[in-house]
Amino acid sequence: MAKNRKEPKMKLRQPDRSAPTEKTLLDIASERSLFEQAARRERQLAGKNESDDDEDEEAKLSPGAERFLEALLYTTTLAMLHFTFDVLVMKQYGTEIKWKRITINAGRAWMVFFFLFYTLHPSEPNQVLIPGLPRRFQKTLRQMLFFAMSCVAGCALVYITNSKGYLYNMKRAPPLGCLWLWAVVELDLLWAVPSLLVTGAYVWLNGYSIK
Repeated sequence: MAKNRKEPKMKLRQPDRSAPTEKTLLDIASERSLFEQAARRERQLAGKNESDDDEDEEAKLSPGAERFLEALLYTTTLAMLHFTFDVLVMKQYGTEIKWKRITINAGRAWMVFFFLFYTLHPSEPNQVLIPGLPRRFQKTLRQMLFFAMSCVAGCALVYITNSKGYLYNMKRAPPLGCLWLWAVVELDLLWAVPSLLVTGAYVWLNGYSIK
């Protein structure tokens, strides 16, 4: 038996594919040059970002300024360490702590440290220690120099603390201690360990002790 087919309430029909009779949003945007305005705005923003990046690059410190500030930071730390060593030496020998004298000594030591650090410490504009020497040998030369400084300063510090009087120690022990510490810090591990072994061997061979 055939079933009766119900008619749909809304009749189906094909969409209208004819061209629009009124202006579309794209037409309106084209007439008003909105796309060109948006493109110009993007270029302006891009140019502004590039100029900001250029200003940031210009605001960066020059290599010479970075070298100076690095030397100032390190040598100020060494001068403070010299100040501390001076106080400790005076306390060890039970003498009156003369703060003015200690401060003057630290200031003089800072000037010497600054000159040495600025000259010897490797930095971006100061990679060449000896002009004419091939660049690949510059680092090795610096390491040899700091190795010798570490050995000499360490052995000298051990010697004066075991052989000299308190007046000599108060003058020489603080700067030698700072130079020794700085030299070891500048060395690579493969150079630093042997330099400490040299000082240890010097102590053992001479029967000294670390005071």
